Amino acid sequence: MTSLIETIVKPLVDYPADVKVEAQEDERQVTYILTVHQEDVGKVIGKQGRVAKAIRTVVNAAASQQGKKVYVKIQE
Repeated sequence: MTSLIETIVKPLVDYPADVKVEAQEDERQVTYILTVHQEDVGKVIGKQGRVAKAIRTVVNAAASQQGKKVYVKIQE
């Protein structure tokens, strides 16, 4: 799943080498923490959060077979 998030995000940013995804897994949920360069945060979030929402939608669709709730957090 981390590779899916990286594949989606890297073409959107100016500093693709700074894209990092960490997974924190629990019994019921998995939280993916997406870290990007400070200048790229706005590009990943998008206008009114549309890009971030689209990323979360794709990740939720891909993770629907796992039976766990999936969250994506974006950090600087």
